[in-house]
Amino acid sequence: MSSNAARPWLSSYVDGVPADIDIPTGSLVDMVFDAVHRFGREVALEFFGATTTYAELGNQINRVAEGLRFLGVKKGDRVAIVLPNCPQHVVAFYAALRLGAIVVEHNPLYTARELRHQFEDHGARTVIAWDKVCPLIQDLPDDLQITTVVSVDLTRAMPLSKRLALRLPVPRARRARHALTGAVRDTIRWEKLLEKRPIRKRHGKRPDAQDIAVLQYTSGTTGKPKGAMLSHTNLLSNSAQGRAWLPEIADGKEVVYAVLPMFHAYGMTLCLTFAMSIGARLVLFPKFDANLVLDAARTHPPTVFPAVPPIYESVANGARERGIDLRGMKLAISGAMGLPERIAQLWEETTGGLLIEGYGLTEASPVALGNPAGPGRRHGTVGVPFPSTWVRVVDPENVEHDRAPGEAGELLIKGPQVFHGYWSNADATNATLLPDGWLRTGDIVTMTADGFVTVVDRIKELIITGGFNVAPSEVEEVVRHAPGVADVAVVGLPSDSGGETVVAAVVLEKGASLDQEAIRTFCRTELSAYKVPRTVVAVDELPRSLIGKVLRREVRQALLDPQ
Repeated sequence: MSSNAARPWLSSYVDGVPADIDIPTGSLVDMVFDAVHRFGREVALEFFGATTTYAELGNQINRVAEGLRFLGVKKGDRVAIVLPNCPQHVVAFYAALRLGAIVVEHNPLYTARELRHQFEDHGARTVIAWDKVCPLIQDLPDDLQITTVVSVDLTRAMPLSKRLALRLPVPRARRARHALTGAVRDTIRWEKLLEKRPIRKRHGKRPDAQDIAVLQYTSGTTGKPKGAMLSHTNLLSNSAQGRAWLPEIADGKEVVYAVLPMFHAYGMTLCLTFAMSIGARLVLFPKFDANLVLDAARTHPPTVFPAVPPIYESVANGARERGIDLRGMKLAISGAMGLPERIAQLWEETTGGLLIEGYGLTEASPVALGNPAGPGRRHGTVGVPFPSTWVRVVDPENVEHDRAPGEAGELLIKGPQVFHGYWSNADATNATLLPDGWLRTGDIVTMTADGFVTVVDRIKELIITGGFNVAPSEVEEVVRHAPGVADVAVVGLPSDSGGETVVAAVVLEKGASLDQEAIRTFCRTELSAYKVPRTVVAVDELPRSLIGKVLRREVRQALLDPQ
């Protein structure tokens, strides 16, 4: 496996990028406290202008860990985090890991239905949640046995001036306050965990390198999200691979913008782990807003900006409209969806920096391939394998048979970032993770003789919208219960931003007429906004296989080409 002759892509690496990394032997806790010791006086976190140094971050992690231990959290317990990007999120993540617990990340905009399935699966008893979603958590069924809910008021992490402004008796302040915080009952306030207590040096049993650190939920072809088990070694390895890929980065000197949600695998690795591992200033945004990003860029512009194509387009256009100079941005890393060349050109012309596209999936922690950070990058491809990463392109019907260069096949990945399987789901694990460690991605790709990979199709019928995965069957399950709908097929159609748009093709009940907005409104009660069909189309019938299965590919093709 270590022979360079078997890895032709190494010739495309920029100077200074190694063929292999040293596989980390510690834990994420060791990593973050190494940063605390090395960069104690430097700013670790920035939130609406309020800053937290690495020394302060380490102190808060220790305090919250002790608070969680006092609440009964111990090694192996699952601790659910339901937070947008904020300083409390970073602290909660590492405090839970400090105790050897397993972090389970959740989208704070999920509906009760979406949350219930995941809680049924992982069984977390302790939840650290944004106060606006605490009532939703508390209203989940008693059989989930959630015992402790810690409520987080995001505004408490803001500068005093902004907090005072939110209290002004004017409509604008009231709207802003309502968007950021909400009333809670019968919860433990986050500040209670931060109280000073005698801190045990070891906080009980510390995590080992191969322990599971995070359960990251990802949609499968069945529509039932599965918890990908990511170990400390998986996540540390991916951070180390990212660090090795970017030799021009200077530890303790970079500014990383966290516009990607940290509950998503991409945002978690690039912001929660990678940024901390290099001692970066992590500028946190609770949601993406181009004007907030541009305002922050006036004082501390990003040097490393991980995002998705629509964000780059919005920020670049906003900078031009507002006359803000973005020159000096060193590197932008695009992932989670295809990068249109026009957006790459717009960004590079606006900032003077590089925008490189990569490839990953939750099961690979998530990054596995990337374009070289230099003139050797190739637009339209997702680049070449990372250090210590091997890939094969195989016949999806017979994974023992490798495809020739340029011939389409399923992408397989092997490396230290590949996950340990799905939580409590041996069947799904065995279908995805081969006995010899190769990960089946479900993506159909071509690979050149020198190792550049282009994604051409997916075996899995997932829809990628705004960088998030949407399982068609999950949306279909909801749409099927909407008034007037007899049957439905949900597919993704290409959008100008490089991703896809969720589209529902519905067969109406006899006598019913299409009310697109009524169906979308119905869906909003059960699905997160990004899963709600953008368009609903009425069709006479849905194409089916001989055994009655709806053929989504034929539905998609019919919508693309009505003729």
